[in-house]
Amino acid sequence: MRTIGTSVPEAVREIISRNRSIYDCMMMDLINYTALAVKIQPDVESILGNKVNLNTIVVAIKRYADRLTEQETPKEEPILKNARVTLTDGMMDVRFSTKEFDQRGGASEVLKKFAKAGRDYEFFRFSDSFRFLAEDMESVKEIFRSMQEGETNDNMFSTGLAKIRVVVDTPSNGSPSDVLSHVADILHIAGIDLVNAYFGQDDIIIIVREKDAVRAYGVLRDGIGHAR
Repeated sequence: MRTIGTSVPEAVREIISRNRSIYDCMMMDLINYTALAVKIQPDVESILGNKVNLNTIVVAIKRYADRLTEQETPKEEPILKNARVTLTDGMMDVRFSTKEFDQRGGASEVLKKFAKAGRDYEFFRFSDSFRFLAEDMESVKEIFRSMQEGETNDNMFSTGLAKIRVVVDTPSNGSPSDVLSHVADILHIAGIDLVNAYFGQDDIIIIVREKDAVRAYGVLRDGIGHAR
């Protein structure tokens, strides 16, 4: 994944907040920063789209860890103040390699197919692939199957997911990556694992298992209520 404008500290924060085991170990001060930097260096470079010095990642991890130790509990004011949360269940994650997209005329041609179908979807571009978050419907799957050559592969579909969108007022709430880190804190405490997360200028999209969706939505709504 290559995200334009993302810094090394932001990339490190995103990776750690997605990985509950790393996050928990960091909260308990059980992490070797250099070893962790070696482990996540490929992911950091994938997000930034270029090589990153290992020592730069180590420094970013240490600063993130220092921030965690300064916060005894997640601060809900003003991070989620005035945020709006929506839940959409019955979603699936679909992945295409960059090569597959190029063979079919590029992303624009695929997006045209979805525009004609009139479906609600999210589209994300990574360094080596394209991802769609779309309704888990057979008609939608057929759109993707029609773009495959030869034998179709249903392993491309990750189903049983739900999407939670958190719309924030970034000037007063902080950067989207700060909000993502805070939301991850809330869900970690509630014992809910993130499947994936994406953030833009004024909103973040949290992907959870459908079985956890209602509870995840509830704890985030509670967080917003406490921040008002």
